[in-house]
Parts: sequence; C-alpha cells; structure tokens
Amino acid sequence: MKPPEYYANMEANIPKGQLRTRFAPSPTGYMHVGNLRTALYGYLLARKAGGVFMLRIEDTDLERAVEGATEIIYSTLASCGITHDEGPDVGGSVGPYIQSHRREIYAAYADLIISKGHAYRCFCDKDTLEEMRNIQKASRIPHKYDGRCSRLTLEQIEAKLTAGTPNVVRQKIPPSGTTTFHDMVFGIIEVENSTLDDSVLIKGDGLPTYNFANVVDDHLMGITHVVRGSEYLSSTPKYNLLYQGFGWEIPNYIHCSPVMRDANNKLSKRLGDASFDDLEKKGYLKETILNYIALLGWSPGGEEEKFSLSELIEAFDVSGISRSPAIFDYKKLNWLNGAYLRALSDEAFHTAALPYIKQAVKRDIDTNYIAQVLKERCELLSAIPEQLDFIDSISECSIDLYNNSKMKTSPATAIAVLEEAWNVLAQLNNWTKETVHQELMVLAQRLGLKNGQLLWPLRVALSGKTFTPGGGIEICIMLGKAETVARIKQAVKTLNERLGDQA
Repeated sequence: MKPPEYYANMEANIPKGQLRTRFAPSPTGYMHVGNLRTALYGYLLARKAGGVFMLRIEDTDLERAVEGATEIIYSTLASCGITHDEGPDVGGSVGPYIQSHRREIYAAYADLIISKGHAYRCFCDKDTLEEMRNIQKASRIPHKYDGRCSRLTLEQIEAKLTAGTPNVVRQKIPPSGTTTFHDMVFGIIEVENSTLDDSVLIKGDGLPTYNFANVVDDHLMGITHVVRGSEYLSSTPKYNLLYQGFGWEIPNYIHCSPVMRDANNKLSKRLGDASFDDLEKKGYLKETILNYIALLGWSPGGEEEKFSLSELIEAFDVSGISRSPAIFDYKKLNWLNGAYLRALSDEAFHTAALPYIKQAVKRDIDTNYIAQVLKERCELLSAIPEQLDFIDSISECSIDLYNNSKMKTSPATAIAVLEEAWNVLAQLNNWTKETVHQELMVLAQRLGLKNGQLLWPLRVALSGKTFTPGGGIEICIMLGKAETVARIKQAVKTLNERLGDQA
C-alpha cells in the first residue's frame, strides 16, 4: 500500500486558484430530479467561473448498486448537455474517479487519521452494538456509539489485530466544544460536538463510508465548492472535523433544500415524477426539464424564466439559491414546455410530435398540417394522442355536448346549422383552409349567426368533443372533405333520432 504522501502529490496537478466542483452520484438507478439539479448547479458554477466540473461515481455501497445505473448517469448528463471535464469516462489527472477503485487510497488515509488521533479501530460485534442500543433505548438517551474501543490500549489493539478480530474504523469526535462552519446558502451553522456520533469511516469489508470517502476524495481532487442536498447539513460538522484532523483546507459548501411534490410529500418514483427519464417519457423536452430544474430553488432575478443552458451559465449565482424547499409545480412545467414547443421550427415540432400523432392516427393523413394546428396550443407531447383520437373514428357522444350557453346553441339549433353546413361543404371543390373558412363565414352571415353558433356544433359533430386542437375549420382540413361531410350527415341523423325519442 502506498503512503498518503504518494497520493498527496496529485495535488501538484491542480492549478492554484482554479474553481473545481463535482457531481458525485451513487449508481442506484434512475437520475432523480434532485440529483440532476445538484449536477446542474455544480456545472453552472464551474462554467461561469471558467473552472472544472468533475464526475465521480460513489459506488462503495455495494448493496444499493444497480446494474446499468452508471450508464444512465452518463447518458442523462450527455442528453442535457452537462459535460464534465474529468471523470471515469474522460479521464483526468486526479483519478481514479470511481470510488471502488480507490480502496488503497482510503486505507492509507484511514491509517493516517488514526495515527493523528482522530479515528480508531472498533472491534465491537453486532451483539455488542445491539446490547448498547437496547440499554440506551431503555435509558431513554439518544443512541450513539459510546466510544469504548477508543479507550483500548495499544497492547489490546495489537492483540485483537493479531487474532484477526474483525474491525471497522470510527471517527473520534471531541467529547466537548462546538464545530462551526459557513454554508453559502444557510449561513453560519454551529453544532455541539457532544451531539455527534463516532461514525464508521471504513467498514468491515474495507470499503469507506460516504462520511470518509467524500472528504478524502474532495481534498485529493482539489474540490473547492461542494454542491449537495441539505440532508447533508447535519453531517457536515463531522466532515469538517476530519478536514481539521488531516490539517486540510475546508471547501466552500452550497447545500440545496429538497424538491417536494407538495408541502408535505417528496417526489415519488412510484408516481412517475422523480426522474429525468420519467419526465422525458411524459413528453417534456429535455431543454424544458433542465430549465425548470434550474428554477427549483433558484431565482435568477427579474421576470425572465426561459433560459438556454448558455444563458443559465451567464445568469447563475449562488446568492439566488433559496433555503426553502422547492415545490415541483406541473402547471408551471407545462407552461414552460409549451413555450419551448412553440419556439421550435415547424419542421422540428413535426419531428417531435410525429411519434405521438401516429399513436392515435393510423389512416393516411397530412401530419404536417396536424402538427401546425397542435403547435399553437400544445404543452405536452404525450397529451397529443388523446387529443387526436377522433380522427380515425368518432365515438358516439351525448347530444348534450351541443349545449353551449355562451354560444346559445342546443341540439335543436344544431340540426338546422349542420344541415346548412353540409349543403355548403358538400358542394365545395377546392378543399383548403382558406376556402372552407370563407364558405362557412359567408354561411354564418347569411343565417344571421355569430361565428361560434356555427363552429361549435360543427366541432362537436366532427369530433364528438368540446375541446380539440383547433376548431371546426381546422378539423375539416384534418379529416378531408369526404370524411367531413359524412360525419356531418351522420350527426344530423343522430340528432333527429334522439330528439325524436325524447319527444
């Protein structure tokens, strides 16, 4: 095993004064929204400062590791345009960048921190720890390790090691005093050392816990700014005691409050709203997702909310990060996605919408025109099939849909209007949006009707719906002449039959 001095020499490869951030996910499955936000903030901070953004895979918790999860991390970051300068797949001067490949490094620094008196070997077995827990529970005192192994003599320790007694390495927390640190979001935080536990640093299998590995790695990799979730705030004093024990400089901390589904509930994978992949499958553009995630707990100031990645880099400032939990608001996400969809070129929107159009429409039809109509109001691509399900076939609907108090329409008034519309449209040879619009408007004027009094019953007759992409005229063009006049004729027949039954 190489001595710590060997690994410390890697620091010479890091330029002085360089801002360095890292994204250090565990390969435990999908990319959670909160994880992606952490990656994004670290990336924006580094890019704005001309620094380095690093990817490190923290895979020392073998029980939680999921096969293929590392590839999900790579693909998600690449899909979002969050590029890393150093990492397992691109290399760098301070690797390895996968924690399970750094076992010797942690062992060397565990020996070093023990020699400095800030950690010790613990030989307590599971039965001893369980007994300790039960006694503390019965005594109604907070559970934490009582430090008994920290009081073993050198001779006792050597005897146990010689006998091959299994052991872990625990941090030695000062029994009194306080540990204070500054967070760039939450400010000054002070913790009584007596409330901290002698946590395990190296497990029985020789792999480090997060508490130890993240400190060693962040130091050796020159990380200057640590961006992570606020759930780590309570553990940060322990990390700082390790930094101090090693005699290392403490990095800048940026802790971000959680992203919540509502005031009381976290985002849920079960409900399909916790990951980047879930959101993409729902029909949100990746640009929308990234933009929206940036705004979850960060305010750029001003009124603008739509930002490209390059614009986010320019606007990002840590001072805009909120201490309060962020609420994931689907209404705002939908609005933002609609803004991104409308900003696409017609060709790009058609490409994005086509798979969803084809889910609902099997007949030969002008998908370019349908896409043009959809683009004006579309907020979510995955909602397209439900909006177009009337094109291939119309379901029998209640005649009550013809009632519209605002338009002053009813099933009875619809019959006469639809008969007149059929007469006009059946004779129309040049079937375009312009000619259909012109003929129907002339008809409304001749009948002394407001436009809506004609177009509302036409929409219902053609679609069996009260909400459609586009109105009656657009639906005429989508369906084509033959289908349009056939559906109007059938609607008149159905209305006459049902009103006759009611008489």
